[in-house]
Amino acid sequence: MKKSKFSETQIIKILKSQESGQSVTDICREHGISQGTFYVWKSKYSGMESSQLKQMKDMERELAQYKKIVAELTLQNTVLKDVIGKKALGPAEKRELVGYAREYFGMSLRQACAIFFLSTSVFYYRAKRKDDTEVIEQLSKLAELHRTWGFWMMYHRLRKLQYMWNHKRVYRIYTSMRLNLRNKRKKRLPARVKSPLLCPIGPNITWSLDFMHDTLASGKTIRTLNVIDDFSREALSITVDTSLPAQRVIRELEKLLEWRGKPEKIRSDNGPEFVAEAMRGWCEQNNIQWEFIQPGKPTQNSLIERFNRTFRQDVLDSYMFDSLPDIRKYADAWAWMYNNERPHSSLGQLTPAEFLLKYGKLSEFPTFQQDSNSNSDWNSLVLGVAS
Repeated sequence: MKKSKFSETQIIKILKSQESGQSVTDICREHGISQGTFYVWKSKYSGMESSQLKQMKDMERELAQYKKIVAELTLQNTVLKDVIGKKALGPAEKRELVGYAREYFGMSLRQACAIFFLSTSVFYYRAKRKDDTEVIEQLSKLAELHRTWGFWMMYHRLRKLQYMWNHKRVYRIYTSMRLNLRNKRKKRLPARVKSPLLCPIGPNITWSLDFMHDTLASGKTIRTLNVIDDFSREALSITVDTSLPAQRVIRELEKLLEWRGKPEKIRSDNGPEFVAEAMRGWCEQNNIQWEFIQPGKPTQNSLIERFNRTFRQDVLDSYMFDSLPDIRKYADAWAWMYNNERPHSSLGQLTPAEFLLKYGKLSEFPTFQQDSNSNSDWNSLVLGVAS
């Protein structure tokens, strides 16, 4: 449609000239318009003032805006009704809904992002994930070497190996590799210990002893005598044999006293080897206090019980042994790894050796690592079995 050369305000002035007495013919000749045009203007603008014309234009403009808003809200309502039930929690799901709204309803990107509360920058963003090959490789090695270690044990071990990855990234890869262990929790009764288990303030104050039982591949029964230092949770000795009477226990303790020094107190259960007369005489001779827990109360010696559980999971339950030398080799290698590589949550994720070093006690109290005559390495043993 051809645009008129007269504005609406000018048209109203032209119509006003007729009301002042000027004829239509003179008006048309003066302004160069036809009489038809004049009467069309008159039917549209007759009796209207310039201020009224402005108000009418404002109302038309507002009406157009309202129509646009209603159209947009109607479209948004239609889209939301269609996608109801499609739960959009994260940016990825919201991107899919934005694409759906644009494809099936012809919405603009701005409209689609607005109804799903997604900014356009997030819509266009594409994550550039780092290469996780090295993390996968290190987690695979740890999982192969230490089958009973959980996530936090592996994570703190990686930190000690100078791999400073964020724990959230490591856990994401850890779960994607399906390395997470099933956590079996028991319903435990409240502790009923009369005297609390006190943690000593230094090494060689309290040792804990306990026996464990297992069988060789031939079915022959074996026993292990485990000794730890309660201060640093350090494995002092793991003795393996078919029989461990009181005299043998005394000989093993004498060996410990030679290189480690004498403790002030030893804690154990009421086993026949520990309550024997020979053991009582040895304690009196060496001025060592022997503390027995209450019968049927293993929680009163919980530090060695926790150590036994770890030793059973990592060694006794994980491998089948044919001979005593074979299991002794594994036990010595595992004890070295336990003291020098395995992080302990009760020690602030430090190893027993690091815990002694932190308190300046490593030079005063030799560790199992320094005095072991075994050249067996836990990693090489495990990898050798796996290959």
